[in-house]
Amino acid sequence: MQNQKKIRAVMLDLDGTLLDTAPDFVAVVNKLLLENERDELPHDTIRACVSNGSKALITLAFAIEESHEKFVSLRTRLLELYTQHIAVFTKPFPGIQELLDNLASRNIPWGIATNKPAAYTVPLMEQLAMQPAPAIVICPDHVQDSKPHPESLFLAATELKCTAEEIIYIGDHKRDIECGKRAGSITIAAAYGYIGDENIDNWQADYTVEHAQEIWPIVEKYL
Repeated sequence: MQNQKKIRAVMLDLDGTLLDTAPDFVAVVNKLLLENERDELPHDTIRACVSNGSKALITLAFAIEESHEKFVSLRTRLLELYTQHIAVFTKPFPGIQELLDNLASRNIPWGIATNKPAAYTVPLMEQLAMQPAPAIVICPDHVQDSKPHPESLFLAATELKCTAEEIIYIGDHKRDIECGKRAGSITIAAAYGYIGDENIDNWQADYTVEHAQEIWPIVEKYL
C-alpha cells in the first residue's frame, strides 16, 4: 500500500488487541460453570469468544439464547465474577509495551476505542496503570452508536485534535476494521487476537499483523 498521508494518533481495540484479557474470562466462565454444576470449557474455546462480549460467553457456556429464563441472571453473575477477577491474569500482548514506548518517543498519542462498557474498562485500566497512559479511552458509554459505527473514531479525532483519516486503528474483530474503514482511518487487523474461525482476509483491512511487534514498522511509514 502506498503511503499517501501522515498519521497523528493510534487507536486500539481493548480485548484481544491491546490486552490479553482472555485468561481472566476463562477463569470466570469456568467458575460460573462449576457453580452451576457443569463441566469447564477448554481455554481456547472461551478465548475465541471473548471479543463477542458477555452475552456471547453465556450462550457459549450454557447453550442458551437471550430469551432463556436464566440468561439474565447468569450474565449478571458472570459480570459480578469478572469485576472481582478483572486484572488477575490480564496483561498487554507481547510487543504492545514496545509499541507504546515508540509512540511516546515520537510524541504520537494513543488511545482505546472499545465496546467494553466503562464499568469494566475504567477499573481494568486503573489496575494496570499502563505507561505511557492512553490519551483517550472511548467506551460505548461515550457514544450514541458503538462499533462497527465509526462514531468512536470521530470522537477520538475531535478530542485528539486531528482527523479520523490521521488515525491508525487496530482491532481483532471484523467490527473494528469496519469501524476504521467507515471513519476513513488506516486499519490494521490483529491476527494475534481473538479471531475464532473467521477468515481475517475477508475484513479487507489495510494491513494484517500476526504479532504486535509488527505494528510499529507500519506506523513508522506514516510518520
